[in-house]
Amino acid sequence: MDKTKIKKMWIADQGDGTYINPILYTDYSDPDAIRVGEDFFLIASSFCNTPAIPLLHSRDLVNWKVINYVMDRLPFDYYDKPMHGCGTWAPSIRYHEGVYYVFVPMPDEGIMMCKTTDPWGTWSEPAYVRKVVGWIDPCPFWDEDGRAYMVSAFARSRIGFKSMLYMSPIEPDCSGVLDDGRFIYDGHDTQPTIEGPKLYKRNGWYYIFAPAGGVKPGWQTVLRSRNIYGPYEERIVLHQGDTPVNGPHQGAWVDTPDGQDWFLHFQDVGNAGRIVHLQPMRWVDDWPVIGVNEKDGCGEPVLRYQKPDVGAVYPIDAPEDSDFFEGDTLGLQWQWNANYKKEWYRLGDGGITLFAQPSDPKTQLCDISNLLLQKWPAPEFQITTCLHLEHMGEGDVAGMVSLGGHYTALLVKKEKGKLILQQRTGNWTKDDEVRTDLGQVEENTLYLRMRVEKETYVSFETGCDEEHFSAAGETVEAAPGRWVGVKAGLAAINEGGSAPGSIKADYFVFEALH
Repeated sequence: MDKTKIKKMWIADQGDGTYINPILYTDYSDPDAIRVGEDFFLIASSFCNTPAIPLLHSRDLVNWKVINYVMDRLPFDYYDKPMHGCGTWAPSIRYHEGVYYVFVPMPDEGIMMCKTTDPWGTWSEPAYVRKVVGWIDPCPFWDEDGRAYMVSAFARSRIGFKSMLYMSPIEPDCSGVLDDGRFIYDGHDTQPTIEGPKLYKRNGWYYIFAPAGGVKPGWQTVLRSRNIYGPYEERIVLHQGDTPVNGPHQGAWVDTPDGQDWFLHFQDVGNAGRIVHLQPMRWVDDWPVIGVNEKDGCGEPVLRYQKPDVGAVYPIDAPEDSDFFEGDTLGLQWQWNANYKKEWYRLGDGGITLFAQPSDPKTQLCDISNLLLQKWPAPEFQITTCLHLEHMGEGDVAGMVSLGGHYTALLVKKEKGKLILQQRTGNWTKDDEVRTDLGQVEENTLYLRMRVEKETYVSFETGCDEEHFSAAGETVEAAPGRWVGVKAGLAAINEGGSAPGSIKADYFVFEALH
């Protein structure tokens, strides 16, 4: 595989002073962002995947790179197994007096907090701000008088109600709440499913930016009040309008060093997940106006626009996707399907070695912990990998995976000393995995290719070299997981053998379809 021909699958920066939306065609769901000096930082939810809470960095709001994760693992042992739809929900990031704080809602456990003075370095272990079930989407805020607060929302699936916002006074160091706080807003009548609140202050007004109306069809609401506890006025400031961008909401207001205002938000497109957009923003009569074609204070998203003026031009780039597994640490594009163990893999010898982990033969693939996964980087692409199978043990099953609500995989299993090609397809909500043998694999080196077409259809091919491939198995219509997009990756498990082995992958390369 020629490394010099590898290109990123989605580039937002057009190289002419403009950008296109989305700026990230990747499932960085529930984004929040801040600026510290000339640096922009963005975080996203990651549910049960680890490492958790990806942290991205940019100097111009358009070109982003993953630089770290806030949590290496989730702080409860039951996340050693996949817990679909649980784990880390919509987080927030803030900077106060030299410290970066990330608030992380875990809807079944409580509101957690991690902090650091170096976002590229190690973050503190998660600590409770409040141990409580059903509280979600927390955001801290420090007022001019030194008092600190946390605004939050509620998950009906955990607590029995939603569409309400709550304000809690908290310790200035975020070590806990000071009292029970109070409800500050009821959105049932006009802003149903209001959630994801982000709290700011400007010109003596307290502002809460919050999505409402539901994930796919919703809109962006802003509340304002002269008192942090309300009462709050409300205004819808961004909606789909006449654009193809459904549900443009939930994100962050940021400004540039010279005072330009911008708004980052997501769009739920289904299989690719919640992709990230950037909108221009301005203030009129102390209300934010987001996007273009504003009517009655409500704008609609831009599809192409002038880049933010940050006083310099930065290299065109995007988060990593292809990987040749060089170096001594796993690339930041990768996450595991649950809390991971370092002994699951080894880097070196020109690739990554995945050690087959014991698995009950009845366990569906979606419930395997040691799936090595990454997010889709574009609506269409193909992925090629080269696998070395000579060290597979009896009962090993390994290969390429497309993981979502409707998943599929092309795998090699070693059975009675023979290597058998097998496709597995199923649904994460049902115990209905279909396993279809496709014939014997004659060589110990196998090239696998996954094709994703029209953001929907997943198919596989096999080859004996990098140039010649033939179709293998059935094409599967993908479906997203529980609040997450489809991921692609590698698997290596052992279903009952006495001596689990391993496979080695030379690379995992994304390309345009051809």
